[in-house]
Amino acid sequence: MPLATWRRISHQELIRATEGFSVNNLLGEGSFGFVYKGTLLEGTIVAIKVLNLQVEGAFKSFHIECEVLRNIRHRNLVKIITACCNMDFKALVLEYMPNGNLDMWLYSKNHCLNMLQRLDIMIDVATAVEYLHLGYATPIVHCDLKPTNVLLDEDMVGHVADFGIAKLLGDGISLTQTMTLATIGYMAPGEECLLSTMGLALRCCADSPEQRIGIENVLATLNKIKLKFLKDISGR
Repeated sequence: MPLATWRRISHQELIRATEGFSVNNLLGEGSFGFVYKGTLLEGTIVAIKVLNLQVEGAFKSFHIECEVLRNIRHRNLVKIITACCNMDFKALVLEYMPNGNLDMWLYSKNHCLNMLQRLDIMIDVATAVEYLHLGYATPIVHCDLKPTNVLLDEDMVGHVADFGIAKLLGDGISLTQTMTLATIGYMAPGEECLLSTMGLALRCCADSPEQRIGIENVLATLNKIKLKFLKDISGR
């Protein structure tokens, strides 16, 4: 919802929602503060990002994230519900993601993603980035896209989060894109899928911006990889 229609929330309500910012409700820690699970008065479960105002850059991070999140709307971006802001306390109240972050699913012994889930999450993230780069009036560069900033909802759909160091590109600044697409040869379906996505990742990380594949082509390529993978495992 637009910033002007957000329900105001007090510091005291956030204290109640998190049981005094209890360590038992701590979801994670970032460069500029902590994220807690909380339950609002009406029963809504939320994630509450509390800024550590003693950290240099925390004020700027808060205002950047508010500026970005109040204007963008996409199914693969974490939604902001409201914010709490006074002289000595600043917090964002965000949509809660019950399945945690992608980093946990990739590197924890207690979690596992199959190949199709991995492809779906990659497509979710690429779809979000395509919207940020091309689907909004002012292009937005996330600047901190990593597994810990990809959150998963109850259906394992990926949502990009944490816009604290994002950049809004003004007039005269454009995103460098390339129209090159990969060609996929034959090998075992799982191996082919893995190598195809690795090759795509390398092309996204080329040293020269002019050599990097554009996000719209990244998304198209991921969808092609997924379709071919599904076809191969079905034996058609």
